[in-house]
Amino acid sequence: MISYLKNHEIDRVRWDECISHSLNRRVYAFSWYLDIVAPLWEALVSDDYSCVFPLPAGQKAGLPYLFQPFFAQQLGLFSSGPITPEVSGMFMKAIPSRFRYIDIQVTPDFEPATLGVELIPRANHELNLSKTYDEISSAYSQNTRRNIRKAIESGVNTGRNLRADELVLMFRENFGEKEGKLQDIHYERMEKLMNAGLGKGSGSVHGAFNEMGLLLSAAFFLFDGNRVYFLFAASTPAARENGAMFLLIDQFIRDQNGKALILDFEGGNDLNLGRFYKSFGASEIRYHRLLRNHLPAFLNAGLKLGRLIREKLK
Repeated sequence: MISYLKNHEIDRVRWDECISHSLNRRVYAFSWYLDIVAPLWEALVSDDYSCVFPLPAGQKAGLPYLFQPFFAQQLGLFSSGPITPEVSGMFMKAIPSRFRYIDIQVTPDFEPATLGVELIPRANHELNLSKTYDEISSAYSQNTRRNIRKAIESGVNTGRNLRADELVLMFRENFGEKEGKLQDIHYERMEKLMNAGLGKGSGSVHGAFNEMGLLLSAAFFLFDGNRVYFLFAASTPAARENGAMFLLIDQFIRDQNGKALILDFEGGNDLNLGRFYKSFGASEIRYHRLLRNHLPAFLNAGLKLGRLIREKLK
């Protein structure tokens, strides 16, 4: 039997045990992570907590809906057993009918046998770190090799143990206005995520510096199970000239090669980002954006008009 639980009704110990033992484990689904990125999340759970489905709830035009939180790439169904279309479909049908609009992203193995659900392919990039550094780096593109050499010749060096707020500030100053989607609350949540990871000993902020010690690039890596996530990163304009981020990632690969880890780059729908990740030998992995729209026609028309007006005002 599948139960719908409000946030305060969720047994977080049993929840996290399920995520820990799930075949499709992702750090985004742990309760501590969800509490930061989607504080009002709800859930569907099987009676024995062997299958769980987080429901990140919000409101659109005054109506409750399910959305994908920032900094949580993949959610959906997590299970210690195989996720079949039938099981996926059962959980989709168990989502309360009050959620008339659903726009979430799910792990690659989630394909419900349910009509009225649209699955849109999205691209992630992953790099297997279990090989030796020489084996991994042999798959680097010529451009990546060239940028690493450029960084070394420019006197760039790398280090770790930076503060979370240093990385957030670098991102805001160099990408914040251009990126446009992130608001103050999202930066606060990212800083909380990083500090939580640092506090647990599972995260680290790495930086690349010039000869004068000026920070050029920085990235936050979060370890969980057999994955390490390239969760948040930023660079200055100077770094794009001297290849600092290329050297930073290369040094991380040097440090972690030979371990049973997947470096999860977390992205690739943007063609330039996808090309960048592939230049380190990363493979493209498909997951899905899941859409289900049961909104009345007049409300859909109003939302579409609102989007058009916002685009005109940009």
